[in-house]
Amino acid sequence: MQATYHYPEFPFRPTEAQREGRLQRHPVVIVGAGPVGLVAALDCARRGQPVVVLDDNNTVSIGSRAVCHAKRPLEIYDRLGVAGRMVQQGVSWNVGRVFFRDAQVYSFDLLPEAGHKMPAMINLQQYYVEQYLVEACQASPLVALCWKHKLLDLKQDADAVRLRVDTPDGQFDMEAQWLLACDGANSDVRRLVGAAFNGQQFHDRFLIADVVMKADFPAERWFWFDPPFHPGQSVLLHRQADHVWRIDFQLGPDADPAEEKKPENVLPRIRAMLGPDVEFELEWVSVYQFACRRIDQLRHGRVLFAGDAAHQVSPFGARGANSGVQDADNLVWKLKLVIDGAAPPALLDSYHEERSLASDDNLRHSTRSTDFITPKSRASRLLRNAVLQLARHEPFARKLVNSGRLSTPTPYLSSSLNTPDEAPFAGAMQPGSNCADAPVTVEGKDAWFLEQLPTGFSLLVFGAVGQAGPVALGAIAASVLRVGVDLQDSHGLLMQRYDGKPGTVYLLRPDHHVAARWRRFDREKIRAALARACAL
Repeated sequence: MQATYHYPEFPFRPTEAQREGRLQRHPVVIVGAGPVGLVAALDCARRGQPVVVLDDNNTVSIGSRAVCHAKRPLEIYDRLGVAGRMVQQGVSWNVGRVFFRDAQVYSFDLLPEAGHKMPAMINLQQYYVEQYLVEACQASPLVALCWKHKLLDLKQDADAVRLRVDTPDGQFDMEAQWLLACDGANSDVRRLVGAAFNGQQFHDRFLIADVVMKADFPAERWFWFDPPFHPGQSVLLHRQADHVWRIDFQLGPDADPAEEKKPENVLPRIRAMLGPDVEFELEWVSVYQFACRRIDQLRHGRVLFAGDAAHQVSPFGARGANSGVQDADNLVWKLKLVIDGAAPPALLDSYHEERSLASDDNLRHSTRSTDFITPKSRASRLLRNAVLQLARHEPFARKLVNSGRLSTPTPYLSSSLNTPDEAPFAGAMQPGSNCADAPVTVEGKDAWFLEQLPTGFSLLVFGAVGQAGPVALGAIAASVLRVGVDLQDSHGLLMQRYDGKPGTVYLLRPDHHVAARWRRFDREKIRAALARACAL
């Protein structure tokens, strides 16, 4: 098989405490150096928090794996300094097409409006994403990457979590004030704490084939139901970097994974799809099943779960890694305030409150997609096919077609951290929603709104409000960003997206979500909203 990527090998280095045979307590230890664990580590470092990352491997993920990266996670990656490389290396796309048998049913556009820094979606192999994150971590003096460190056991009490770790130099113990479990679907941490993991296991099998070819297909998502080259099943086609194309073939529940992965069985499937004249080579092949399930509680004492360790979804809709990155984004600012003593540990309970809501939302979408793609009875298949036939000519039926509702952020509209509106507002920027980006001008130069937000809380003020200034509550402070003074709303999109009438004030959380909003600046109301957003 052709290789377009050279996998790095990272060296094992014992910690200083291991070499000296002493027990060391760390404020934060992360288990798992996949995208979620590395994002959490970088976000800790960005907030001045030292962190240790343990991983039992010594390279990046093998195979393309999670390839679709949505706009909201890209904005988080941008905050951490790696999105520029991702967008440059990856394949940006907005358009998806759905086919039934040999005809297109309809197409859709993920980003129908302009004025956003990040594209709606890029396709980029997971190994590139991990490489960029690892390199960013290596550049930070606050992140210690510990390769070939396998977690064997853990015990926690009221003050810390004690870990038994195996390395090439033998076993040793370390302690963590807080442990972040980002160690994937087969999480050792989840098993060691005895956390329940409930949901639905799907029996259908799918073949992933990464194919190297120079084809003139556009950079779009193409999904076929019952195509002539793979009758009775579904097929998904995505373009990735380096002329690598991801092809997913539905195989059915009775397929033999070992047999299906053999080149003599894979190649004829691809040839039937591409035709006799397209030259291609296989790069990576895998057969998978999937589940839609989640952990009972994202917080188990001093252990916090994120990513696939906390929830699993089907790959249709790109909700796995994208959701995990948003887990880390939600968690780390809260953890930092708790470690600093600025907020109570109860703030971490809001992590479960908000992200379990998002997890359940993803599970609903994922299960519905799977049921539509893989009907379990003759009647459901007939109904599905009727919907597809109608969708060619009837717009109402297109809303019923489900080839994977693509990842979008779940707003925390019912979060206990929100302060309800007192005045009417138009638009989508309700308390609990993630902040929309917009083009702005800063000191005469073109910029983007999200780039201007600080690492902590901030107050977005529309107009030169005389009494507007920073608001503090103990060790927590919200800085001020004034539209028309500190930045200019170049195209009027910021005012439009935030319904920013003169005098309007937004309190924005460190993870760029709206905590509260008012039509005028009121210091006491802002202090009360800050307290609520920090569970004080």
